[in-house]
Amino acid sequence: MSGVLTVVLFALGGVLIGGAWSMRQQGASTKAVALFGVMALMSVTAGALRLVYG
Repeated sequence: MSGVLTVVLFALGGVLIGGAWSMRQQGASTKAVALFGVMALMSVTAGALRLVYG
């Protein structure tokens, strides 16, 4: 189960980064893009920590 959660967290981070990029191209506010970016960073960080510390 640990491996699945790690993959899910990395995938979620990728989806959020893609969403932030798309929102930025469409002219969304900087706050909204930053919020998506922070959530993506937290997701990828959680996945990496889960990968390292299991």
